[in-house]
Amino acid sequence: MVEVTPTRGTALALAEEKSFLETGFGFLDEKRMMLAATLLRELRAWSDLRDEYSEQIARTVSAMKAAITRHGLENLQRYPVLETLRELPGIRQSPILGVGLIFDMPELQWHAPRVENGPDLSEAAENLRKEAARLVPLAVRLAFRQSNVCRLLREYRDTDRRARALENVLIPETREKLAQINEYLNEFDQEEAIRIRNAVR
Repeated sequence: MVEVTPTRGTALALAEEKSFLETGFGFLDEKRMMLAATLLRELRAWSDLRDEYSEQIARTVSAMKAAITRHGLENLQRYPVLETLRELPGIRQSPILGVGLIFDMPELQWHAPRVENGPDLSEAAENLRKEAARLVPLAVRLAFRQSNVCRLLREYRDTDRRARALENVLIPETREKLAQINEYLNEFDQEEAIRIRNAVR
């Protein structure tokens, strides 16, 4: 039992709709593969940068231990804090498959200014400031990479959901309706041919 009127016009419309759906699925499937490849590249870049960031954290912690050993925690807290990074130059988004990604990472070179006037200056404290300052550009770049991964993953899931809807629901339903209409029309043509032969006899 078909849900639409079984006419040749309906069959032609369904055949055109099926072709359109299959074309759309092909586009979404290709986009899904390209998104997956881009996502894997960004994940590798993020993983490498995360390892570099973890190594810098370890160096900073080591420098902090040395500074605390030299000054004690209370005296170390009297040192002036690092200035914040107020602006990020050269950030541009590049749209890839409808997703705005940051590929041109700014090479941030941020050096903590040396403290000239402070309580009990030492190389241990200054070394801690330098190691901590190196964390800031790495943290910014890591955040950019993580943002790329999250955006790509969200777009991949949306594209995959649409592609699966076409592949598993819409296209099979359209094929089934078209097959039912064609079967009905073939049976109708056969019955009509039999009636004509009987009328001729």
